[in-house]
Amino acid sequence: MSLLPADPTVLHPMPGQPRVVQLKPLVTSPLIEVGAYSYYDDPDDATAFETRNVLYHYGPEKLVIGRFCALGTGVRFIMNGANHRMDGPSTFPFPTLGGSWADHFDLLSGLPGRGDTVVGHDVWFGYRVTVMPGVRIGNGAIIAAGSVVTSDVPDYGIVGGNPAKLLRTRYDDADIARLLAVAWWDWPAEHITAHIRTLMSGSVDALEAAAPQPG
Repeated sequence: MSLLPADPTVLHPMPGQPRVVQLKPLVTSPLIEVGAYSYYDDPDDATAFETRNVLYHYGPEKLVIGRFCALGTGVRFIMNGANHRMDGPSTFPFPTLGGSWADHFDLLSGLPGRGDTVVGHDVWFGYRVTVMPGVRIGNGAIIAAGSVVTSDVPDYGIVGGNPAKLLRTRYDDADIARLLAVAWWDWPAEHITAHIRTLMSGSVDALEAAAPQPG
């Protein structure tokens, strides 16, 4: 059996399937960070992820996505640039349309923000998930199709709905702590390759036993 790892620098990892892209070699924006092997699947134009799926991204907030994340078609990240003033009679952002209205751009600068949007490692996003600004999604989480994520998601949590609610966790607290300690997503690619079956279908005990030994 070959122990040659998958190549994280290949844009289209599945031959004949342009709908699947690895995000790390795709993104160019300094405001987006993506870990190795995370991918996006879209039959229309997966390579347009930065403009079609990361919206209102004017900065300075970042979108950070960890390693080994699976993003289904239509996943969208709403960034803080979508924010409007709500303390006056109108929420319309007049200065953005230019002309002399642009003289009042100070009314839009300094709007309250929720900071960076941060996704952990090994997160699975279902079809047409929407993630709101400043949300933090923990490692190993699952986001059900059609969910609107408005608040933080715990490690190994399964959430669904609009707004998304915690349905359950994939493991109990003790096993979640063990999984976070193992942090398999940080293993060398060759070691991951040798233990794919344990990662996909093994127990927490088996995963701990498979972890690289120090030294």
